[in-house]
Amino acid sequence: MSKRRTRKVKITKGEKMLYFLGSFSLVMTLIVQIFCGANVGSLNLKVEKLKYDINAQNKRNESLTMKVNELTSFDKVKDIVKDMGLAYNNDNIVVINDNQ
Repeated sequence: MSKRRTRKVKITKGEKMLYFLGSFSLVMTLIVQIFCGANVGSLNLKVEKLKYDINAQNKRNESLTMKVNELTSFDKVKDIVKDMGLAYNNDNIVVINDNQ
């Protein structure tokens, strides 16, 4: 039988440092991705909630604008004036023209 020569593979300090830094950077990259993904998800939820709130406020504004237009219509004002006992006199209306 012949003897086999076995070499013992030695890992130098520099190689150990490179392996350590490589594995450390891989782990840190994964942690940062998870953390950033969680933040993005949280921000997306906040954005959707704000969009919903904005839409709800726009609907309220439209409703209030319609009520204002309804209350300031000529027919409504005319009914209120009649209820108060006042009369509409067309002779008292003065028209001012800005075109000189």
